[in-house]
Amino acid sequence: MASQVRDLPSTCTCRVIALDPSVRGADGAVLTALIEIPNEELAPGPRGYRVQVIDYDASNRILYRPAPYKAGDLLKVSRPEKDRAFQTRNVYAIVMRVLARFERALGRRVRWSFPGHQLTIAPHAFLDLNAFYSKDDRAIFFGYYPGESGMVFTCLSHEVIAHETTHALVDGLRDGYLRPSSPDQAAFHEGFADIVALFSVLSLREVVSAGLDLGTSGNKGFVRASALTEKALKQGVLLGLAKQVGETMYGTHGVALRRSIELPVSPRLAASEAFSECHRRGELLVAAVLGAFLKVWKRRIDLYGKLQHGMVSRIGVVDAAVETAERLLTMSIRALDYCPPTDLLFSDFLSAALTADFEMHPDDSRYGYRKALREAFAALGFQPASREGAEPAVWGGPGAGKLRYSRTHFASMQHDKDEIFRFLWENRAALMVDENAYTRVEDVMPCYRVSSDGFLLHETVAVYSQQVRMPARDLKKFGLTRPGGMPPDLELTIFGGGTLILDESGRLKYHVRNRIRSAERQNPRLDYLWTHGGFSGDKSFALLHLERVLRGDVTGEADAPSQEEDHAG
Repeated sequence: MASQVRDLPSTCTCRVIALDPSVRGADGAVLTALIEIPNEELAPGPRGYRVQVIDYDASNRILYRPAPYKAGDLLKVSRPEKDRAFQTRNVYAIVMRVLARFERALGRRVRWSFPGHQLTIAPHAFLDLNAFYSKDDRAIFFGYYPGESGMVFTCLSHEVIAHETTHALVDGLRDGYLRPSSPDQAAFHEGFADIVALFSVLSLREVVSAGLDLGTSGNKGFVRASALTEKALKQGVLLGLAKQVGETMYGTHGVALRRSIELPVSPRLAASEAFSECHRRGELLVAAVLGAFLKVWKRRIDLYGKLQHGMVSRIGVVDAAVETAERLLTMSIRALDYCPPTDLLFSDFLSAALTADFEMHPDDSRYGYRKALREAFAALGFQPASREGAEPAVWGGPGAGKLRYSRTHFASMQHDKDEIFRFLWENRAALMVDENAYTRVEDVMPCYRVSSDGFLLHETVAVYSQQVRMPARDLKKFGLTRPGGMPPDLELTIFGGGTLILDESGRLKYHVRNRIRSAERQNPRLDYLWTHGGFSGDKSFALLHLERVLRGDVTGEADAPSQEEDHAG
């Protein structure tokens, strides 16, 4: 009789570094956390079906033997900064957790942006204070460098790993966001990666508990109310990013790599010169989302009320932080499906996040997540792109034009790019799709999500792009204006496109687009790119991160940016 293969559980538990090795728990040991990741039969490395760890050190030209895999090792932590095998398991587990978090939020598998199925991770890639994602290499590279008390490994920083993994995932979902466009799009990758990294750790109960001031005269069941003021929460370890890396860069104990939550709040910041530079502008995106997190978290804490002697329930405070981080992380990830595929503005992202959450949670009256997000963006000078939807700032419907469905097939529209293209072509006038542009359907993705009432929400997300190549003198033919000083014979490519959200019956719910002939969108883009040399090509994440290190910006100082050429994130 043939032997039967025993099925694995769908998930497994791993122990990882919760923040980075410099953050210690109450017992003085490195703070760790238990996480759930997809289960699979791993090869040595570890190497799995989506992520493979290849431990090659380019600085020393050493290819290390793949770390052997044993299921029991996933729960072991000995000496993180000395145990190379643990370092490989740590980086694999956190990458897989971020990937699984994206897939759970989006309700489908997420592809990498490159041909192939496996992303390569190099945990000890080079001797340098840097870590970056490289699309051409289909890999994420983590550096290591000497610190005050020994070698520092970026592959042991939870936030750095989550940050770089997010770059790879966003590139797979929206590869047009790496194209030069506007200050907002230039800043989005870095800002969004910070948001995912911060919420990834804020969704760990161990991190929240350890980050709170728990000096409660021996009573570990409560937290002093004085430690839960808005000022105290802002200054706590919870809302900093990459503490160990930040300390090395700036030479100051306790300074995080980014502290966006401490930026001065003013509606003038969005239009200020100091925050037009892409690194500083990314801080505004992070500050807005974290501002909403802080407001909702504080609101939920206040609902518990103070107990005797000015105490608040510790479990309640931790639960409130974790649940708030999870909800806002889900909103942020799902927003990508409701964003235009090119020329993204922060106002687009705001409307996309609000729409994605509205679809899943129509009633937001209890904690006011969407209201908090709108107010936090407005406080920094950003207004939503839409004011036409079912509630403030949610995307409106596809428009008043009558759409034709009779010559397309719903079943095929859930997966077939040609069927989606036919729908676009049949309805190009109503959808305002430029028939003179090269149009390509980039992706068709069926999604399955569980709404707040427990029912399954089935949507299909289809993304199409458009482009027209022309000399600058022909911009007028498309209703656009040539920037002053631009040579009339300069060859330009104008981009456009849109995202179609279809309901379970194949009817169009939302059409989020950036039109090629939109002077309101295209003229500022052309002016910005011409003024800032943006027609010279894209920049790699390696250069993006390296320039951040070399410039040594400390978040919170609203000074003017350096006049040197921008290379980084």
